[in-house]
Amino acid sequence: MRDLTKYLGTAGIHADVFTRSQDEHVPHVLHDLGCGNRVVHIPAGPETPLPKTDLQKYIPEFVEGIFAFSESKQIHYDIIHSHYWLSGLATLALKKDWRSPMIQMFHTLALLKNQIAQSPYQIENDDRIKGEELVALNSDKIIAATINEKIQLLDLYPLEESRIAIIPPGVDTNRFYPIPADEAKEFINIPTDEKMLLFVGRIEPLKGIDTLIRAIAQMRKSDVMAECPHYLYIIGGDPNGSDREMNREMQRLKNLCNELGVGDMILFMGKKDQDTLPYYYSAAEIVVMPSNYESFGMVALEAMACGSPVVATQVGGLQHLVQDEVTGFVVPHNNPQALEAKMTQLICQKDLREKMSKASTKYAQSYSWDAIILPIQKIYETELSSFSNSSST
Repeated sequence: MRDLTKYLGTAGIHADVFTRSQDEHVPHVLHDLGCGNRVVHIPAGPETPLPKTDLQKYIPEFVEGIFAFSESKQIHYDIIHSHYWLSGLATLALKKDWRSPMIQMFHTLALLKNQIAQSPYQIENDDRIKGEELVALNSDKIIAATINEKIQLLDLYPLEESRIAIIPPGVDTNRFYPIPADEAKEFINIPTDEKMLLFVGRIEPLKGIDTLIRAIAQMRKSDVMAECPHYLYIIGGDPNGSDREMNREMQRLKNLCNELGVGDMILFMGKKDQDTLPYYYSAAEIVVMPSNYESFGMVALEAMACGSPVVATQVGGLQHLVQDEVTGFVVPHNNPQALEAKMTQLICQKDLREKMSKASTKYAQSYSWDAIILPIQKIYETELSSFSNSSST
């Protein structure tokens, strides 16, 4: 959303991004997206971070805050582009009052996540399922990241195919580009001769980190790590919290590392600022995405833009985004043996890594925002024209 807004600005399209205020000490209006675009933090409920399950009850207050802002600035918004289902529910109320077309991106869907949930606490609740259906059926246009997502939407909901467009997210190639490995390692303060594998993402069961840990354990048993020693860096979550504060998935993964005897090879790095990620991607020999579900796979695209080969599972957008045997490898999900085999192949074949690195950088250019912003603009123009014509009849 940040990059989309910036590139809309360079195309002469003003955009305000509304989000719920989570810190009373942060100004409610920020100008850090360029071209006069704003991030507007709307007070709705306590101005602190909240669990996502608590957010729905604050949607009416959030909507009223947006109305108040637009009235105070005397702005009419021609298009409303909402991301995620909670924003979609807010947009339904805004759309009714503003009489503006609604463009929706879901990014993830509860019904699909529930199909692969492995425990009760991973199950998304009925409120989200009903909310996503309401948003899907009442959006004027839905943007799907991949053909897979479009097919899934058509299977789940009684939608006309013409209401769904396929436009992938873009990557900012001015931010994500190859950095010489020695310079990248120096910046993130690791020895230049150290070899690293990298995972970046949320610490949750859907990301399949346990499968990756099991693959690392098998690599140690087969002596691959003795011959070609590598450390696995995991970026995401908070590794420094106490056992009570640490979320249960982080604790489960740390326990698994200890059980399998690979705790000394796997480093939990916690969250990292977006600006530091290009250094980690560039320093890594391989970026691994062992997900059980992934609607698109932005990490894979960022990694490839930085010249890192990607080993990813054959799920969601990843199976289309990663070009098997060209920019990396695609393997079955929840399969440590398959993951181990492809990581081992890349670790042991420097020439193959270098070949895939060059192919990855070139391939990622086709997803640059300069290319992606044009079809998004066209959808805005088409929907605005169609909406205006239907409103005038």
